[in-house]
Amino acid sequence: MLFYVLKLLILLPLIGGLAWASLWLARKAQARMVAGTGERAVKVIETQMLGPGLRLAVLEFHGREILVSAGKGGLVRLAEAPAREARP
Repeated sequence: MLFYVLKLLILLPLIGGLAWASLWLARKAQARMVAGTGERAVKVIETQMLGPGLRLAVLEFHGREILVSAGKGGLVRLAEAPAREARP
C-alpha cells in the first residue's frame, strides 16, 4: 500500500506537469502560425447561422463581396456585388 501511495505522489504531479506543458506548447505554436499569415486574399465580412449545419457568409475577394451558403455539401455562391466603402 505504501508503494502505491508513493508512486501516486510522484506520478500525479508529473502527469499534470506534462499536460500543462503540452497545452502551453500548443498555444505557443498556434500563436506563431496565426502571426505569420500576413495579408489574406479572402476576408470574411459577416456570417449568419440559418439552421443546424447551414450558414450564410459574406466574403470579400478582390474588391467584390460574394454571398455564399455554407453547408454540409460545400459552398454555393448566391450573389455577388462590388465591395462597399470602408466603415469608420
